[in-house]
Amino acid sequence: MATALNGKLKLISVTLLMLLFSACMSEVLERQAEQIRQQNEEIAKQRKELEDLAAGKQVQDQKQQDCTRAFRDYFDKAQLSTNREEVISLYTKGLEICPDDDVAHYELGRAFADAGRRADAETQYEAALKVNPGFAEARRQLDSIRSNR
Repeated sequence: MATALNGKLKLISVTLLMLLFSACMSEVLERQAEQIRQQNEEIAKQRKELEDLAAGKQVQDQKQQDCTRAFRDYFDKAQLSTNREEVISLYTKGLEICPDDDVAHYELGRAFADAGRRADAETQYEAALKVNPGFAEARRQLDSIRSNR
């Protein structure tokens, strides 16, 4: 009887050890699954950041192409023109394509000022300063218009 009891105790001990081992392994596997889930989240986040950077670069490249075209087709021609209305038209069209060029806004402001269109000139000098707050000549022209109201 003692032998049968010892056999049963050994079987129970082995079963308990297997259950304990199984519980430990289950906990380890759960921790690993959580780590993998967190790593997948981080990979997805980094992938999204890379996609956003690539999209931003595409937008920036497109803006650069647009500004190159605006210079070629409008701004450079405006610089050569002696017809004030043509200058205004060329800068206006160029700024529709490349709205962030501070010098083009400034030059359009000068053309408007020369045409006596002070409110339009003021708007363009303000736009130049919005793009480039340190644009001293645009600031000077804007201050001059405002002081002569």
